[in-house]
Formats: sequence, C-alpha cells, structure tokens
Amino acid sequence: MGLFRRLGVRGTVVAALLGLVAGSGAYTFVYAQGHSYLSSDPDVCVNCHVMRAEHDSWQKASHHGHAVCVDCHIPHDLPEKLLVKAENGFWHSLRFTLQNYPDPIRIRPKNRDVLVANCLRCHGDFVAHVNEGGAEEPGALACLRCHMSVGHGPTR
Repeated sequence: MGLFRRLGVRGTVVAALLGLVAGSGAYTFVYAQGHSYLSSDPDVCVNCHVMRAEHDSWQKASHHGHAVCVDCHIPHDLPEKLLVKAENGFWHSLRFTLQNYPDPIRIRPKNRDVLVANCLRCHGDFVAHVNEGGAEEPGALACLRCHMSVGHGPTR
C-alpha cells in the first residue's frame, strides 16, 4: 500500500495504463508468434495466411533453392535491415488486423527499391553492362520489368 501512496492517484492510473499496454503488447507478440519474425524462415511469411499465394509461388520459382524471402525483400546492412523489418512488421500487422490490404498484395515503392537493390547486390557484376549508358542514373535498371516471375514463379 505504501507504493500506491507514493505514486498518488495520477501515478497509479499511469502505472496501470502502462501495465495494460505492456501486457496487451506482450500477449499480442506471443499470440502472433512475433518471435518467429526474427528468423529468416520463409514459413514465417505465411503466419497471417495473406501471403500463402506468394509463398506457394516462391516454392515453384527459379530462386527457390538460392534465396529466401528476406534475401530479396530485406536490406542486408544491419541498421537498414532492422528498420525495414520494423516498418514492414508494423504495416503488415496493422493491415492484417484491420483487414485493410489490397488483394492481390502489391509491393510498396520503397520495398520495390529494396528488392531491386538486392537483385543488383547478387547479380550486379553480371548485369553491369546492361546499365551502362542506357539508364538515366546508376541503379535504374528495372530488373522486375523482365524478371517478375523469378522470385515468385509463373503462377503469380
């Protein structure tokens, strides 16, 4: 009882609200298998069932034996990797919870830039001559224009 006296009514209310938010957040993290999102396992991408078609088409794609979801969709430098995972996790969770996502799912321009950067990270030496002189700026190579089915197969 001494703790509540020291906190006062306002402090007790704030502490209770913080406890409620922390408890709800922890419950949601455990219920939504939040720990699994820290891995690079492709099966994590179908936790919310929305990505089932993308996961299934990836299994038929040419990159299936060479790359998993995070290899293409997440930056490889640690600070950027964590920021993109956090931002995408927030938007994916919010849209799935509110059932407010496009069908079929479309990649956001920011994430498309990450995807193309990862294409060039793996294949940059091989395609460097394609980008010489013809592109308006370095890195302007539009890999996805011709190779849309590489990551997710022809059934997409």
